[in-house]
Amino acid sequence: MSLEELIAQADERGLAVSGLACLDRCAPLLGGDDEALRPLWGSLAEGSADGDWGELLEQTRGKLDAAAGPVCGTDEAAVLARGMLAAAPATRSAPALREWADRCSVDALRIHLLLDGAGDTDLAAARREDRSEGLSPLLAAELRRQIAVLELVSAHGAAGLRGALEASTEGRRVLRAAVSRRSRRDA
Repeated sequence: MSLEELIAQADERGLAVSGLACLDRCAPLLGGDDEALRPLWGSLAEGSADGDWGELLEQTRGKLDAAAGPVCGTDEAAVLARGMLAAAPATRSAPALREWADRCSVDALRIHLLLDGAGDTDLAAARREDRSEGLSPLLAAELRRQIAVLELVSAHGAAGLRGALEASTEGRRVLRAAVSRRSRRDA
């Protein structure tokens, strides 16, 4: 299935994980540490109260707002990452989460495209057709990660959270390296 189809068919948990995973992979642009989003991941585990999400989201926003700082050479990417965090819904309802997951998907792909400096790419077609050929390596890897996260949660429910978090952690490392390369090049 294409990324668009996976998002359209995802349940509430899948949508929350999808949006959070995109945000987590882009966390280096937010200025926080690697653990900044961990409480939100925990709130998606089996047995967690839905009300925890909104409270933890506000706490996370506060921490990341306090940690925010300029990231050399990636201003547009940082603005997109901040927008993903700001757009996160306070309640875990499927319609709000679907809109957020879709936005995070597009913005995360845009961020990877910006950092790769690969030029003009039809992101809508890539999401719709699940095609990574012709995409830059950084962008293609992000597309594959987004699909993998949705497939893990769809197939395994809450048990897929660990795999989704691992994919996001690896993606965060890759993005951090891309930001570092871009900063050195722009310096």
